[in-house]
Amino acid sequence: MEPARAVDAYLRHVAIERGLSEHTVAAYRRDLAGYTAWLTARGIADTDEVTPANVAEFAAERASARPMPAASSLARLQSSVRGLHRFLAREGMASSDPSGRLVPPKLPKRLPKALTIDQVERLLDASGPAPGSDAPGEPAQLRDRALLELLYATGARVSEAVRLDVDDLAHGDVLRLFGKGSKERIVPVGSYARAAVDAYLTRARPEYARRGTATPRLFLGARGAPLSRQSAWLVIQHAAERAQLTAHVSPHTLRHSFATHLLQGGADVRVVQELLGHASVATTQIYTHVSVDALRDVYATSHPRARSSSPITPRCFGGHSERETPGHIPNPEAKPLSADGTAGETLWESRTPPDFFTEEATQCWVASSSLTHFLHSRHHISAGRTSVSVDGVAAGGLGTMGEWRTSMTTSS
Repeated sequence: MEPARAVDAYLRHVAIERGLSEHTVAAYRRDLAGYTAWLTARGIADTDEVTPANVAEFAAERASARPMPAASSLARLQSSVRGLHRFLAREGMASSDPSGRLVPPKLPKRLPKALTIDQVERLLDASGPAPGSDAPGEPAQLRDRALLELLYATGARVSEAVRLDVDDLAHGDVLRLFGKGSKERIVPVGSYARAAVDAYLTRARPEYARRGTATPRLFLGARGAPLSRQSAWLVIQHAAERAQLTAHVSPHTLRHSFATHLLQGGADVRVVQELLGHASVATTQIYTHVSVDALRDVYATSHPRARSSSPITPRCFGGHSERETPGHIPNPEAKPLSADGTAGETLWESRTPPDFFTEEATQCWVASSSLTHFLHSRHHISAGRTSVSVDGVAAGGLGTMGEWRTSMTTSS
């Protein structure tokens, strides 16, 4: 079979029968176009004429190209070639599979780079006015805030977010997403994200819709056309610049942050798998890496030479407590130990969870008995961007932590 015809048959197979996304199919098409051009340049006009030596030579040439391609690009290229020949052999369009001995490059295992909760707050605030604020906001600001809030609240891929229709939000506090291969999943939406989207739908989207043709897409560009992936990437880049974030921030960074913060808050890894739309839990487990802060806490409470001479009791770090926030009253049973010198934090010690809280404070209570972490931000408490639980509190561990959550009050 002619290489071009073989590629067309294979691409129809992966698009229709395997249900791969249009972006994956487009990447395969680019890779295989280069492969068929390489075969044609060497006078190979039939896929039956391809030998293992030809496949190995092609892979070696691409690996030695300048500038040197990334290992991930080489791995995808070789996957495209192997998939093509395996398909042809299985369907009887070729007598053998010449790519069977091709060894893909080993990809480096990198931990996902997530933002801290404070960095996410800065990024969101830089994108536009907060929902419910007095600031009117331009249409672009309302759209950008809604987009970023939704990405962080749901962990959606940027391609999923820009393909959302208005009707996908018609189910109250849940969102319908279509992932890779058009796989549908339902994800909760926190009230902050929902408020931001409602503000955009009421005050900005009608203005954009008047500038273009009718479309059901949720996010629109300046001319009324559906927002593209590239435009969404620019929205995040501009917000990161205004927030003065030095770390590289991409749409996937918010997805990484969503998963990392859920797991730090105690969410089960299989729940996070469902929320992210991963086919395998092994893909989700990369987010279970232990942070430096968690390692430090475990070491301080577990190693015998790391402890002080006094008995160790559960600790609570009350963020910004040195600033004398109105209504920020410590537990009568607790007493300040010392200031740690960072961001005005005071270390409190108590054998019972504190009965005080302010919206400006970020609480972290580590129980020495179970080493349970309770991490959340202002929005996780008051509204719950991640909607881990009904009341929006991202909690790790039940029992004592759940009892603390139900008895906790918010000061203003």
